[in-house]
Amino acid sequence: MNMARRVVRVDNSSDRSPRRKVLECVVNVSEGRRPAVLTRLGSHCGSDLLDVHSDSFHHRSVFTLAGTDAVRRLTVAAVTELDLANHTGVHPRLGVVDVVPFVALPGSTLADAIAARDSFARWASSALGVPCFLYGPERTLPEVRRHAWSDLSPDFGPPTPHRTAGAICVGARPVLVAYNVYLRDSDLKRAKQVASLIRGPHLRALGLQVGNRVQVSMNLIEPAVTGPAQAYDAVALHAAIAGTELVGLVTESVLAMVPRWRWQELDLSPDRTIESRMRRALAQRGPYELIER
Repeated sequence: MNMARRVVRVDNSSDRSPRRKVLECVVNVSEGRRPAVLTRLGSHCGSDLLDVHSDSFHHRSVFTLAGTDAVRRLTVAAVTELDLANHTGVHPRLGVVDVVPFVALPGSTLADAIAARDSFARWASSALGVPCFLYGPERTLPEVRRHAWSDLSPDFGPPTPHRTAGAICVGARPVLVAYNVYLRDSDLKRAKQVASLIRGPHLRALGLQVGNRVQVSMNLIEPAVTGPAQAYDAVALHAAIAGTELVGLVTESVLAMVPRWRWQELDLSPDRTIESRMRRALAQRGPYELIER
């Protein structure tokens, strides 16, 4: 395997905005209940770790990372420590490292994300023996979940699940927003009905039981068209809302679309943008290197 590396050095001395060729990686790990384990996993990411969001009912954590290097360290640690056979949670999953999307930020392209995706899948299947399913322009993540192990074989790696790690869904995509809305009504059937009513080309939705509450769990796949405010209002047309939850980060442009007076209602803030966390990471580590394999 060719492990030659090209180092892209970003000088943050005069301009700390992430406008150069930078990728984000939003790693979904099937562990959300043991803080000590999550702390150990996060320690492998260093200053590339921008955000962690955990949910004990989903039994899932989302690690938002800068670049393409920390995801490999995190994946090794998760595959070593976690066992899918012991996992229970309301969120669908195929593996302990369930979803690894590479996201093109301003200054990079979808082609850059696809190259990083394919490189990671080759590495994970070869170095760790974990089969990898690709998603992106070829197919969507929901399509992978529906067809994996039935009429869809892994794109890389062995043809059967890893004994403890399962499989990894490795993607390349533009920026999206993961967003949850909790309903006042605790009826799961109602949550699923609302999810079905609002689902569309720019919004994916599931109704899920979360403890003694229910939520409409959404991916806003075109947040410039359907952002958190539009998603909230769509749910509110059909059910009374008890609360909201942003999973991970949004871009500054998505935040700017929302009137400031709605930020608290929608669980948004300037500190929870990709750009603000990227600037913080740059300040912490000085000259910033992104490794592209």
